[in-house]
Amino acid sequence: MSQEGGVAPGRRRLHLLAAFCALGTGVGVTKYLADRSLPPAGNATPVDLGDLPVGRLRTVDWNGRTVWILRRSAAELAALADREGDLIDPDSAQSIQPVGCRNRHRSLRPEVFVAIGQCTHQGCLPQLSQGRGVHGEFLCPCHTSRFDLAGRVFRAGPALANLVIPEYRLESDAPLRLVIGEA
Repeated sequence: MSQEGGVAPGRRRLHLLAAFCALGTGVGVTKYLADRSLPPAGNATPVDLGDLPVGRLRTVDWNGRTVWILRRSAAELAALADREGDLIDPDSAQSIQPVGCRNRHRSLRPEVFVAIGQCTHQGCLPQLSQGRGVHGEFLCPCHTSRFDLAGRVFRAGPALANLVIPEYRLESDAPLRLVIGEA
């Protein structure tokens, strides 16, 4: 039943409920999209790197994820500039990474690279391939996506995004120690 000049009370409640649902959905979607651009953080995990030689990759389990820590040589760092024309996002403008890692080497300290060890195509585990002289790379064996030693994706494969870099900080220089999960 309708009231004169107004909306029935039952219908008014239905309109209010629909408006609140739409508002809640909008807030949820906005938060989801904003959180997707933030680097993963939490559950601080210290890692000692004093015994990690140059050219070697250490794998660490962090929050159920595989995290890579690669000690890059000076030649590997210099080679990062060589193939930037073949990369999808060479400046890491669209990458998920801490602000301090927005540079060519995508790290807080050039020789230490930290990244989530999952291909951004379908979450497979790429392998470190150093058989191309100083042009080492990460190769996903499942679908042939390739990433340079800064985790930047090459155009030749199906992955469209650079590897994700979690929040981390350098705790000490001697011995070299970092903490994954916090800035």
